[in-house]
Amino acid sequence: MHFSIFLLLWGWVLSTECRAHRQGKEIHEVYKKGSRPQRQRREAHGEGHKQGSPILKRSPDITKSPLTKSEQLLRIDDHDFSMRPGFGGPAIPVGVDVQVESLDSISEVDMDFTMTLYLRHYWKDERLSFPSTNNQSMTFDGRLVKKIWVPDMFFVHSKRSFIHDTTTDNVMLRVQPDGKVLYSLRVTVTAMCNMDFSRFPLDTQTCSLEIESYAYTEDDLMLYWKNGNDSLKTDERISLSQFLIQEFHTTTKLAFYSSTGWYNRLYINFTLRRHIFFFLLQTYFPATLMVMLSWVSFWIDRRAVPARVPLGITTVLTMSTIITGVNVSMPRVSYIKAVDIYLWVSFVFVFLSVLEYAAVNYLTTVQERKERKLRDKLPCACSLPQPRPMMMDGSYNDGDVNELGHYMSENGDKQDRMMVQLALGSERGSGRRKNQRYVSMRIDTHAIDKYSRIIFPGAYILFNLIYWSIFS
Repeated sequence: MHFSIFLLLWGWVLSTECRAHRQGKEIHEVYKKGSRPQRQRREAHGEGHKQGSPILKRSPDITKSPLTKSEQLLRIDDHDFSMRPGFGGPAIPVGVDVQVESLDSISEVDMDFTMTLYLRHYWKDERLSFPSTNNQSMTFDGRLVKKIWVPDMFFVHSKRSFIHDTTTDNVMLRVQPDGKVLYSLRVTVTAMCNMDFSRFPLDTQTCSLEIESYAYTEDDLMLYWKNGNDSLKTDERISLSQFLIQEFHTTTKLAFYSSTGWYNRLYINFTLRRHIFFFLLQTYFPATLMVMLSWVSFWIDRRAVPARVPLGITTVLTMSTIITGVNVSMPRVSYIKAVDIYLWVSFVFVFLSVLEYAAVNYLTTVQERKERKLRDKLPCACSLPQPRPMMMDGSYNDGDVNELGHYMSENGDKQDRMMVQLALGSERGSGRRKNQRYVSMRIDTHAIDKYSRIIFPGAYILFNLIYWSIFS
């Protein structure tokens, strides 16, 4: 009996589990049928979002395809790029434009300048044309430049030049689908500039950077400025310490070589005007002050030899130092510069002030020597007396001295005069006339200093007026 009850319970449990399993499958199928339209709608919405996204619409990367390499697209291997485009036909036009980045330095000693610029070439090479549905250009770096034809430009009269290579070679190549090419590179070049220093430092210099094809004459390559004078662009921040950049402009000329022919040559011309203020402070003002300092000796007593001689020597040596310092920073040209005229004239004025004192001192010595000789010739009883007080005003003439041995002198700001009269003879009575023989000597040494105080400054002022009217 217990066994039959156990079998009934076991059969009931199995039937219950079977019904639960069938119901679960039916519910799952119904859920799947109901969720399929929603999933389809989500997928449709996601596809629509992908189509509207500009990032996902990007064209496939052609560099990942082995069949669309740039060299194959441009058909590099199908052409001989050692020859210019259109070889055997008319000259290929190559347009050029330049953007000056900086004017680094101007050297008067080496007569050159250093400039950094962007040099761009424009030409058309149909061998580089390629099919394109969107007419977009292709840009390459310097690696492709070595495999195609590019203009062989060089800088005439250049001393040093190089293409910048940090962090990579600063070279860019851009090709249009129709074969138009833009070739750009960043270059620093040091070129010669013929300078004229005849008006230095009041001068204006004009320098030129010349661009030319090395191998192709005008029959093969026509070099021209792409947009005329607008082909040259400059940075407004370009400045130099010693010069004011007045103008940049372009010109085009033909250059002839006897062995190869005529070539197109492009010129980048710029005009520089020198700042004068630096040289006024360092050269002109010190030189003028030295000349004025040399005039101080005209107001010093001529007997003060230890004061006047060192003053003259000091001014001469200082002028020599100024002249040497100016010429150290200048090329050794064979003509006279404007600054040389000023410095050497100033040196002559200083030197003449020394000679002026030498003349005054010499005449004073000669005067004293002759005075001693005259005193030695007189008898002891006829020694020269001291000047009379009435003669100190300096208003006298030869008739005022009638007695033997009268000596008259004038000190201070008056002229120094010495009058020596020697009367030889004897009196034969109070009523008889004296037979006299006069030997007179007159040396005026103080007047040289007085005249120098006027002549030297007047002559130097006149020189400055003439100098600055000519060179300024």
